[in-house]
Amino acid sequence: MKPRGLHALFNDAKTAVLLGALTGLFVLVGGAIGPGWVLPMFIIGAIMNVGAWFFSHKLAIASMRARELTPETGGDLYRMIDRLRQNAGLPMPRVYLAPQQAPNAFATGRSPRKAAVCFTQGAIDLLDPEELEGVAAHELAHIKNHDTLISTVAATVSGVLAMLAQYGLFLGLGRREGGNPLVMIAVVIIAAVGAAVIKAMISRSREFEADADGAAIAGSPDGLMSALGKLDAMSRRVPMRQPNPAMNNLFIIEPLAAHSRSGSVLTKMFATHPPTEKRLAALARFRS
Repeated sequence: MKPRGLHALFNDAKTAVLLGALTGLFVLVGGAIGPGWVLPMFIIGAIMNVGAWFFSHKLAIASMRARELTPETGGDLYRMIDRLRQNAGLPMPRVYLAPQQAPNAFATGRSPRKAAVCFTQGAIDLLDPEELEGVAAHELAHIKNHDTLISTVAATVSGVLAMLAQYGLFLGLGRREGGNPLVMIAVVIIAAVGAAVIKAMISRSREFEADADGAAIAGSPDGLMSALGKLDAMSRRVPMRQPNPAMNNLFIIEPLAAHSRSGSVLTKMFATHPPTEKRLAALARFRS
């Protein structure tokens, strides 16, 4: 495992690459539309960079319709996270509860001091205290390793790529008179390939590292192992309602698990999470 400082530095470098790639993508699309579009698209890309850096975590929380918990309203959950973050040497993150019944959780934020942890109501209802502790420790490990910024920015960039493909016609790339349909095809291909590259950059190994570090923060892998088994089984029966696919990589368990296990080679290739069975096998090695 990488030293903590090197791991965080590596993730920060990947974030810079992603933001630069986002600007480059907009410039490329602007050039494909016409010379007059290069500067406007560069400006749009720069604005998206600023938005991804400062506001992507807020968008992630807002998309889940989550409400913030306080020491008074958060009860045992808030106190548990406070205790675990002290074990991890982290500042207290904001704690959120989302109303979705699909059991899941994620962490977000551009730095440990701006971090947030969000649980769905389904996770609160499904998991016992030891299992919730394991999940919380896993999310705090993501915060400590600076995984949250790279994951949230990746979700934002993926959403932008999908938007470019979906609304290319609005920019006059297809049906509008005088538009070049080949340019529209090129934009769709760029968006699709870009999304694939982003998912490749967000290595699934980060989940194994967060699992291992989470077990250390909690003091045992048992709670996380039990939670992963329950979350995996329930996610097949209760997928997230109208989830944003661009956010899949944020969650502790793939929120579209019922669809991601279809067996397709391409589905497995671009999955945002490693198989739960492999995660459990890796965690079992940490049992004393």
